[in-house]
Amino acid sequence: MSSPSAPARRAHVGSGTGTGTAGALRHVLGHLLTPLLMCVGMGLAYLGAFHAPEPHDLRVDVVGSGPTAQLLAQTLHQEGDGALDVRTVAGRDEAVEELRRQEAFGAYVPGARPELLVASAASDTSATVVEKVFTGVAAERGAPLKVTDVVPAAKGDPTGQGVFFLLVALSIGSYASVAVIGGAGAVLPLWVRALLAAGTSLVVSVIGAVFAGPLFHLVDEGLGGVWAMAWLYSAGILLIGVGLHTFLKRWTTLGVMVLFVMLNFTSSGGVFRPELQPGLFASLHAFWNGAGFVEGVRAHVYFGGHGLGGHVLVLALWLLAGVLAVGAAALAEAGVRRGGARGAGGGAGGTGGGSDVEEELEEAVAV
Repeated sequence: MSSPSAPARRAHVGSGTGTGTAGALRHVLGHLLTPLLMCVGMGLAYLGAFHAPEPHDLRVDVVGSGPTAQLLAQTLHQEGDGALDVRTVAGRDEAVEELRRQEAFGAYVPGARPELLVASAASDTSATVVEKVFTGVAAERGAPLKVTDVVPAAKGDPTGQGVFFLLVALSIGSYASVAVIGGAGAVLPLWVRALLAAGTSLVVSVIGAVFAGPLFHLVDEGLGGVWAMAWLYSAGILLIGVGLHTFLKRWTTLGVMVLFVMLNFTSSGGVFRPELQPGLFASLHAFWNGAGFVEGVRAHVYFGGHGLGGHVLVLALWLLAGVLAVGAAALAEAGVRRGGARGAGGGAGGTGGGSDVEEELEEAVAV
């Protein structure tokens, strides 16, 4: 048979190249959707949570039981228009106890030499807002304000935000590992992937403990408890991610970023407590895992364990959610295997398993 003419060959090659280029372009554009969605999501989350912090129902105390203290508290409450929740306490010791229980974020002691009590370990930004308010109150009375920090943060974490950045490191180590275990480990049985997730969470938590203790001295005591909470936090993220990967495939990275970055960092209270944030992020603070970690570390290290049980419970429930997600994934994958076995028995045995795995790995790496 004679070979095709040169013009025919050129037309054939050109047609194939055009088709290949168009297909590659569609492939790239499809994958560009993920970073663009991340851009939109991160902008909405971070700017929505942090761009204009304003206090609402921020609890502060005025020390004293006489009419002067009552009048000052009432005036501040009314002038604050919902920004402050002002109450009176009988004495300085009671005010200090309220701060150490994180029931209040500032206490003003009026007098010839007024004093403001704060607990910056609970939130440096909240303490700054309270100090600004009562500096103005003292100035109106022509007296300088003395500020006493009754629960300061560790010397290695002077702003008290080191715990938040520790949260960021733990989160990145955890959710980035999900892509590797789910993508590169897609051919492994689910129980092996779950074991890899558990082992990775242990490594991530140890790294976090090294950061918090000997490397940066973010905490001066209670390092064992910090490590335990870091492990609970990391294990929850990894197991949830591994479970979700069975259902979301290439969208898993975007999914875990929404859960554990966009909604998590912004509601953790590491930068601004919920009393300084819009309603969505303030409400998430009550039960999201990042808030459980940040507030749990604060309670454990600085506040004598007050409220620690509730924060640990939050972390444990997220870990339980991870276990349930892996269980659901196991059921789903077992169903797929049974369906595949029936198909093979009917003579439709597939040879594309390898290509399916390659495509999933490609998508996992791409996102």
